[in-house]
Order: sequence, then C-alpha cells, then structure tokens
Amino acid sequence: MAHELEIINGKAQMAYAGDVPWHGLGTKVLPDLTPQQMLEAAGLDWEVKKVPLFADIGTKRVKTGAEALIRSSDDKVLTIVTDTWNPCQNAEAFEFFNDFISAGDMEMHTAGSLMDGKHVWALAKIKDSFELFGGDTVEGYLLFSNPHQFGKSIDVRFTPIRVVCNNTLTLSLNSASKQMVKVNHRKAFDGDQVKQTLGIAVEKLAKYKEMAAFLGSKQASNENVVEYFNRIFPKTSDKKETSKLVGIPHSRAAQLAMDVLHTQPGAKFAEGSWWSAYNSVTYLTDHLLGRSADTRLQSAWFGANQQKKVQALNLAVEMAGVA
Repeated sequence: MAHELEIINGKAQMAYAGDVPWHGLGTKVLPDLTPQQMLEAAGLDWEVKKVPLFADIGTKRVKTGAEALIRSSDDKVLTIVTDTWNPCQNAEAFEFFNDFISAGDMEMHTAGSLMDGKHVWALAKIKDSFELFGGDTVEGYLLFSNPHQFGKSIDVRFTPIRVVCNNTLTLSLNSASKQMVKVNHRKAFDGDQVKQTLGIAVEKLAKYKEMAAFLGSKQASNENVVEYFNRIFPKTSDKKETSKLVGIPHSRAAQLAMDVLHTQPGAKFAEGSWWSAYNSVTYLTDHLLGRSADTRLQSAWFGANQQKKVQALNLAVEMAGVA
C-alpha cells in the first residue's frame, strides 16, 4: 500500500498524542510537549536551503536563474524555486504555536511529513469544545501546513473535528470567514500578522456550533438527501441520462454516502437531519474514499476533498434553509 506519509529508515516522520492514527505509524508522545519537542519527535528538526542551479552549455557552466530547495538532513532536493521564493523553516512553523501553548490555550496534537518532505504539518488541539444532540462532541484544532514545494502556499486554518468518528469538518469559506489564512512564498512568513488576521478560535467554534445546531434541527427527506449526494458526488459520464433520474444515487460515491447515512459513527445523533447527511459526506471523504488512509488525509486536509467538504457544508445549509 502506497503511503503519502514519509518513511525514513523504516520510521514514519510523524508524532502524535492520543489515539493511534493511520496504520499505527509514527511516534506516540505525551500531550504536554512544547512545539520544539513535537518538532523533534516527528523527525522534522531539519532546515531547507536554496542552492543555485547551473546548465552546462558547451564548455561553459551558466546559472539558470532557478534554485533547488535542499533538505539539510540528507541533501534531498524537495523542489525547484526562483530566487524570489522565501522558504519557511519548520522551526518557524512550530514556533507559531508557542504563545498559545504557553498560555494553556492549546496542546500539540499531531505533526508529520507527507510527500517525501514536501509537505510538513503541525496540528494543535484547542482547549475548547461543544456538545450537541445528547453527546455529539466537536473539538477545535489549529492546523499549520508548511509546504516545501513551488506553487504551494503556507496554510493556517481552524479545523473542527467530530470526536465520535474523527471526521475533519470545515467552516464555510465565504468572504466573511477568517477561519483560514494562506501566505505565499514571495515574502517572509510573519507569524504575528497571521495571528492578527486569523484571530483565534473560541468565537469560530461558537459559530460552528450554531451552524451544527441549525443543520441538526432540520429534517431531510430521503429524496432531498439523494439529490444532495448527487450534487456533491455527480456522475462524470452520461450526465444527461442520469440527471433525469430522481431519488436514485447517480455515482458510486453518492451510493456510498447513502449506504453509510444510517451506519456511520454517530448516526444516532440528530438522525434524519441535514447534520447527519453532511457528516455522511465528511465520513466518506475522511475514511472511505482514496487508496489509503494517509492519501485520504492529504486530500481531506489539503486537496480536492477539502473543497468537497466546503461545498457539502454550504449546500447542506442552503437546502436545510428551504426545507
């Protein structure tokens, strides 16, 4: 089975506090580590440096204007960049959490390296949560994504996680939302500016609680749920033929979403509501779709399935509003 999670000398470049994640890989740590200690436990205490690239033209060696981004621990080339590209060191990314950890507002939770070192992340648990529907608990996390890859931006975001099924949820990405900040590499990373832009997360969790309570209060008919799954997971071929079929899942993913609607972890909470339908999508993207658990992680946090969950939340709110 292929892994997005980086393995060096048989050891996964990952550390975690709490339950064992993807395939039991990584180093288990205590939940009271400092960001620096988490960095070291995950094997991420290396730096990157830019090295000029040359082309051999006849008898001459000429600078190309491009540079290789090299990892200090093994001289591995991570990506090719321009001379204006500013790397963010892993230590800088983890230092971002220092003030929150020192104040007791968060604790380090997970950190690791994906795609052969091209994608480093750190996840801190916010010491705040909410519970609805007689036991459905959602906790708040802050996720820092530090890509060492040309064309990818630093990404710092608030990420709610539903405890009963470990689904990674999402807030709406409308223009009024500041649950996520992206910083490109054309300028040096300024952690203080990101904190000021992002705010921090108690009010965001309260906003999410309101949204979850609204979805849980609105019942969804079977026909509307099928329509919802068909819009989230449309069939990629024979669109004209399938679009005429009402009450029938149009794609394999839509059928899977229907299959887990009443069997997913936490199905008993607000059963038959739009909250349940939405969580069928998040459970599918986080736990069932994709080749392996860590490829699902890559997609659910940073790739196509992250956008799928944003679409699913916005559409659930829209359809619940007219129910």
